[in-house]
Amino acid sequence: MTTRKLITFCIPVYNESANIERLIARLQSTAASLAARYDFEFLFTDNSSEDDTVAKLKAAAVSEPRIRVIRLSRNFGFQKSILTNYLNARGDALIQLDADLQDPPEMAADFLALWERGYKVVYGIRRKRLESHLMQRLRKAGYAFISNLSDEPIPLDAGDFRLIDRVIVEALQEYNDYAPYLRGAIATLGYPQIGIEYDRAQREAGKSNFGIREVIKLGMDGLFSTSMVPLRLATWVGVIALAVSVLAIPVYVIARYTNPSFPAGFASIYIFILISMGVNALLLGVFGEYIGRIFRNTRGGPMTIVQERFEGGTEVPGRAMQDEARSSNERGS
Repeated sequence: MTTRKLITFCIPVYNESANIERLIARLQSTAASLAARYDFEFLFTDNSSEDDTVAKLKAAAVSEPRIRVIRLSRNFGFQKSILTNYLNARGDALIQLDADLQDPPEMAADFLALWERGYKVVYGIRRKRLESHLMQRLRKAGYAFISNLSDEPIPLDAGDFRLIDRVIVEALQEYNDYAPYLRGAIATLGYPQIGIEYDRAQREAGKSNFGIREVIKLGMDGLFSTSMVPLRLATWVGVIALAVSVLAIPVYVIARYTNPSFPAGFASIYIFILISMGVNALLLGVFGEYIGRIFRNTRGGPMTIVQERFEGGTEVPGRAMQDEARSSNERGS
């Protein structure tokens, strides 16, 4: 007799009340179509929503025992919410998707088929997005920029819609980064990975909580978490600036004393001063980003705080992420 594998649908939520009913119905339908081979759980990580998202999830969990809800004590950010979800999942494989249903749950069958063939990571590649042409170009440029500068290649046009194997979760348990960039972290683990193209659907209800500010912040986290190139670039900029300055000194001195009509050069001095200030400010900003991450990572403390858990119709007090993940793994084993 064989035991069916447990698959966890991982869904981070924040103010997604308008999508909860449709989302759960799609998850149940997908799970029913794959019930012959797999068992499922639906794990929601709520980033301290301000609407009735959690209330709707708790109400649905009364009649759907596969629903588990983790509510964080405050909004810790999208990437930390995802990582908390991963570390509390019990499945042999985890499938993450957004609550707005732009990522179709029905692709789970394709993800699982590739997982059974030995791939430890299966990610969705966005063939097209329903957004402005300018935003699409900016996203592509941003993905390419981060991937080219990263120490390891990161899949282009791939978001957080993915399947990961249990071995990936175990590796992420050792991950210690206050500003995690999971796309980069998972891509650098070295396990067999493959992508599937799909067309991202349009959000039908609710409002996106991921604006341009969040996109920029995520891009900065991706750059500084996966690459040492900015530090090396800062070094080379300093070397080039020093070389130009050293070469310019004798040129100005010779020109000044061989040509009596040579201008005093106040404008040139001001220009050099402004350029120097701008370069120094840029380099200090790069150093500050890395130093700030080092400080936050060495300061210690939990990455997130679980305020409460709700599963099987029972509410359980929460704990810090590390303790919660440990107890979940013990129950799974």
